Amino acid sequence: MSFVVRAPIAVAHRTAVVPRRTTDRPARAHTVATRKARKSTMARAEASASAGTGADVVFALDFDGVVCDSEPESSISGWKHGLDLWPEVFGPASAEQGRVLDGLKRVRPVVETGFENTLLARALLEKIHTADDIIADWGGLMPGLMERWNCDRGEMVAGYGKIRDDWMAADLNGWLAPNLVYPGVAEACIAAETSTHCDVFIVTTKQARFAQAIMEGKGDLVIPDERVFSQTVSGLPKTDVLADLQAHARDDAVRLVFVEDKLSTLEKVCKVGAGLERWELFLVDWGYNTEAERARAEADPRITVINVDQFVGMLSTSAAGGK
Repeated sequence: MSFVVRAPIAVAHRTAVVPRRTTDRPARAHTVATRKARKSTMARAEASASAGTGADVVFALDFDGVVCDSEPESSISGWKHGLDLWPEVFGPASAEQGRVLDGLKRVRPVVETGFENTLLARALLEKIHTADDIIADWGGLMPGLMERWNCDRGEMVAGYGKIRDDWMAADLNGWLAPNLVYPGVAEACIAAETSTHCDVFIVTTKQARFAQAIMEGKGDLVIPDERVFSQTVSGLPKTDVLADLQAHARDDAVRLVFVEDKLSTLEKVCKVGAGLERWELFLVDWGYNTEAERARAEADPRITVINVDQFVGMLSTSAAGGK
């Protein structure tokens, strides 16, 4: 069975400069030995949310939808995982693959954790729910599907991760190809990460080893293992990670910046109140969010909606010491 990387569907934004996706950046060489050597360190990074920082500016960045457009790969992995779990359902339905992948692209804004793509793939394949229904109430629909198909969250996370691991082991460049780093974003992150004025942290629901492989292989961006926090593995909400990073900041003069594409995550930070009020909150307009969510964010005095040029400018200014 072959999988085709589809061109992204154009999404209308207000006045944003929408970064173009590219897949022609050659992957950096990653040996199996190198990845294995980092395994124990990565495991600690995935399960921990404690790291000190002495920089003037701390950037906590979401990964999917901020640094990387992983939708093509995560959708394909969802189909592959569905085929592995339910061969009797997905096996005879190969002709429906294109329709399902297009549906997964449309509903991508609702996905919090990778394995949800598997549930969504089956729901769309069997036409149990429409894309509109999923977008409107995925949080209410997902538990019923988990129960209906007797799915265990831990097993789903592990199984979805194994699909990716097996794909990477068999064809690393093939796995990297549909993971699309937003042009300009990686370069800005590199400038910040290599500056003595900034510390860059990745705070993501993605398993850290996959985020690291994409950043290094597609963006030449190397973030130390201890600065990549995976909510999927640790179980810690992003609010707890932010609280910990704030506690380990050098002093109260340090600027704290959290950049997300999920409005719901930023709203959770707002609800914490005084404990996280030092964080400046930014919603990117090129990620997995909707026009309605961007409008809601603009109405919230704590949240700023930014486009890619503003994001790049912010990191570049901070990297140069402008804070």
